[in-house]
Amino acid sequence: MCICINCHYVDRCTTYHAVETQHQVPHLTETPDFEANEPSINVNIRTREDYIEMEWDVVGCLSFKQETGKWARLRPGELVPT
Repeated sequence: MCICINCHYVDRCTTYHAVETQHQVPHLTETPDFEANEPSINVNIRTREDYIEMEWDVVGCLSFKQETGKWARLRPGELVPT
């Protein structure tokens, strides 16, 4: 799971913005202004019968600042990404 969903900076972070782009989901912000320090991203690649699925998850970041539920508060009523 992406640690960003519980990070204080999720709505300002250029790294999370890039992950949103890869997942083709709406951005929390169109103009992120926070540059994460040494983010680590896992990319899981799964081949299906007629397409390739890629899942991007930030699994480590020196800038991570715990704020449990931050993403959910920004997107009330939406399913939290897993």
